[in-house]
Amino acid sequence: MTDSSSSTGKPQKDPGLPLPGREGEEVAFERTVPARTDRLTGRSRDRIRALDVVYEADARRRDVNDVLSDRIARTAAQSPLPPYARELVALYAQHVEEIDEQLSTHSRDWPLHRMPAVDRAILRLGTAEVVHGPEQADTPRGLIVGEYTKIAEVLSTDDSPRFVNGLLQRMLDMRGLLG
Repeated sequence: MTDSSSSTGKPQKDPGLPLPGREGEEVAFERTVPARTDRLTGRSRDRIRALDVVYEADARRRDVNDVLSDRIARTAAQSPLPPYARELVALYAQHVEEIDEQLSTHSRDWPLHRMPAVDRAILRLGTAEVVHGPEQADTPRGLIVGEYTKIAEVLSTDDSPRFVNGLLQRMLDMRGLLG
């Protein structure tokens, strides 16, 4: 394939190439995490895999449990969803309405529908883990906030890490007040 250049000097794609989803094709919604995530390890990668599921459910307006079931069933087509990622998605699914209410209450001037979709997914999963997750001796909750901040740094806009960190820190503080 050769790209032609427009009068502006920018390359243009060959218009004759078929685009996904044309002529009745089903468009596969697959993991599209950037290569920058290669520097993340262990639980951070599991969190990103869980984030994929939460993001897909939001983008497709489907129940997160249905998307999780689909992902588990497709393990032959792609790498299996790690157990910790499954746990995180299940934790989020168990508290969906409460999490959205908490985020709406504590995100000053940012209703959920105005947030970038990636940030919304990061915040939903982060709130599930920070507020509703079990205590983990090896991972303090403050470190979990830092993990989601780093994920926002890798996957979202330049302003997202600060926004995600501030809101998840509010969620963590709220959890401390509730016991």
